[in-house]
Amino acid sequence: MNKSLAVGIVVLVVVLAVIAIFLSQQQAPAPRPLPQSSSPTTTQTPIPTTPKSSPTSTTPQPTSLTIGVTDKVTDLDPANAYDFFTWEIFYNTMAGLVRYKPGTTELEPDLAENWTVLEGGKVWVFKLRPNLKFCDGTPLTASDVKRSIERVMKINGDPAWLVTDFVEKVETPNATTVIFYLKTPVSYFLALVATPPYFPVHPKYVPDRIDSDQTAGGAGPYCIKSFVRDQQIVLEANPYYYGPKPQISKVVIKFYKDATTLRLALERGEVDIAWRTLNPPDIEALKASGKFKIVEVPGSFIRYIVLNLNMPELKDVRVRQALAAAVCRKDIVQTVFRGAVTPLYTLIPEGMWGSYPVFKERYGDCNISLARSLLQQAGYSQSKKLSIELWYTPTHYGDTEKDLAAVLKEQWEATGLVSVTVKSAEWATYVQQLRSGAMMVSLLGWYPDYLDPDDYTTPFLKSGSNKWLGNGYSNPKMDEILTKASVEESRLVREQLYRQAQQLLAEDVPIIPLVQGKLFIATKPNIQVVVDPTMILRYWAIKIA
Repeated sequence: MNKSLAVGIVVLVVVLAVIAIFLSQQQAPAPRPLPQSSSPTTTQTPIPTTPKSSPTSTTPQPTSLTIGVTDKVTDLDPANAYDFFTWEIFYNTMAGLVRYKPGTTELEPDLAENWTVLEGGKVWVFKLRPNLKFCDGTPLTASDVKRSIERVMKINGDPAWLVTDFVEKVETPNATTVIFYLKTPVSYFLALVATPPYFPVHPKYVPDRIDSDQTAGGAGPYCIKSFVRDQQIVLEANPYYYGPKPQISKVVIKFYKDATTLRLALERGEVDIAWRTLNPPDIEALKASGKFKIVEVPGSFIRYIVLNLNMPELKDVRVRQALAAAVCRKDIVQTVFRGAVTPLYTLIPEGMWGSYPVFKERYGDCNISLARSLLQQAGYSQSKKLSIELWYTPTHYGDTEKDLAAVLKEQWEATGLVSVTVKSAEWATYVQQLRSGAMMVSLLGWYPDYLDPDDYTTPFLKSGSNKWLGNGYSNPKMDEILTKASVEESRLVREQLYRQAQQLLAEDVPIIPLVQGKLFIATKPNIQVVVDPTMILRYWAIKIA
């Protein structure tokens, strides 16, 4: 070893020693105290997640993709929007503390890097990733999470129950810690946190009222560049997103008037993806052409009929039971949907734990004789028929709705004691009339907020939580059952409670379940898509080969 090298090493060692001494004298900031648990602390191990905690420096190659839908955006405020497609926009332009791992039912960290469960499940502590930002670069801290959730509670829009039914208060002891104090332990609280009402929104959102056309968004993979109602919405990759940048830097979503127009747009090359909702004949035609990829999305979505109990004719439970008995689901499956759906005899989808075919057990299928008997008991006859207004929306669920309404009219009128008038309204008007209780009988569909039997019962049947339906249903016994089920930790006990709830549903009949179905997405051959079991299309996970 030569002398100069030895001297250099000595100098380096001295410098490193000085640095070490200096660092050892620096005191780390004292952590802020967290709530003390009166019982043994339970810590949930953070689930590994793909995104990194700091922004990536990789710049994606500019790529544009166009998605066609027959759906509509109701409003861009997660404090009020409670429809499937608008939530899909939120899932791509906002982010929550946790999210579903793409294509699975597994929850993983998102804006939060880990969480701790205290006091037997009544207190949940989330630790945010460092250096989070909204789409315009505004810093996102724990106070934004608190502000956004309290805003949802204050506005008390349709989805507010997802927060207000469970959360007592939210505290933020420091800029990266969010603490939820729950009214009672909730076994599926993490799944609730993954829904849009819990997403932090930009401070530009009006604090105390609905901000329907606000495009400031949140902190998701995409930012809303522009929005023209009923025409298109344009998304661009968020330069401040904490995780990997999407391969697709620009997503244009075009709104089409019907499924046939959407199919033609795909065939002409106007869109790269045809998404919600194609009709069965359109799917068959695209398959037969051999030019497109058809992806089948397993069905956790359901279709059902809402009966408005505030209407004089429907106050009599025998009338509601008669309408349920006369429905012929097998005919609907084949005639309207060409076998693309399956009959549903309860609100909880078949295949999910806790599902019991209570309507089949009580009414059978196509039971015209029982329906006629119940109507006669209620005072109706051929000279005094029950008059019903049946509402549908023509494009939101695809073009099949007109046919579905026509088949139901035929089935009910087959009793000889019912006269049905069919009416329709576009989705925005339809939702308003539904909420206000203006519609007598209406057709709706449901896509899950979170994958638990509670999500197929509480929003429809529990007083207050079901106000968005506008049908006036309230039963203290049902409320008691669903409240017990939401806090019970034993799955066996919960299953028994949900069975009781479904039996009461079949007795009261505020809703008639119809079918559960699959969704289909058609793409150009070089496109790979990921649709969650929650039936949300993740734009940022789309790949172009």
